[in-house]
Amino acid sequence: MTDQTTQPEVDDARVKLLEQEGDIAADYLEELLDIADLDGDLDMDVEGDRAAVSIVGAELQQLVGQHGEVLDALQELTRLAVYRETGERSRLMLDISGFRADRRAMLVALAQETVATVKETGAPVSLKPMTPFERKVVHDAVAAAGLTSESSGAEPRRHVVVLPA
Repeated sequence: MTDQTTQPEVDDARVKLLEQEGDIAADYLEELLDIADLDGDLDMDVEGDRAAVSIVGAELQQLVGQHGEVLDALQELTRLAVYRETGERSRLMLDISGFRADRRAMLVALAQETVATVKETGAPVSLKPMTPFERKVVHDAVAAAGLTSESSGAEPRRHVVVLPA
């Protein structure tokens, strides 16, 4: 009985910490946008077990980069800003102009197509190299479809292999 009464307090405390991370990240990113003389609206949320901050606005492609490299770097810098303030390592997720959301949808579709191929052929399928974020999205989608997957190779050539049942 005690566990049930204290559990919501623990969850509430964790959510408050994640909201604090989001606030720190938003302050950092607002300052960065001001310095770069860019306009963008910030949206903060808690998604699962991590804070999520999105910047939406026109003319922000330079903050994403050709394949999301600039976005990845900004995410790491933002995580460092949170760490500097809290002393805790952050798993904060940053999205700019919906790049990660669009990429996630594309990766889920790729995973579903790959699962169908593996079920049809009974042979494992290796995908092209991906970032850790991309691999996690694919692993989750493959698991949701009832198959297993594993990461193989070394960075920067690390990739997902979808395995038959």
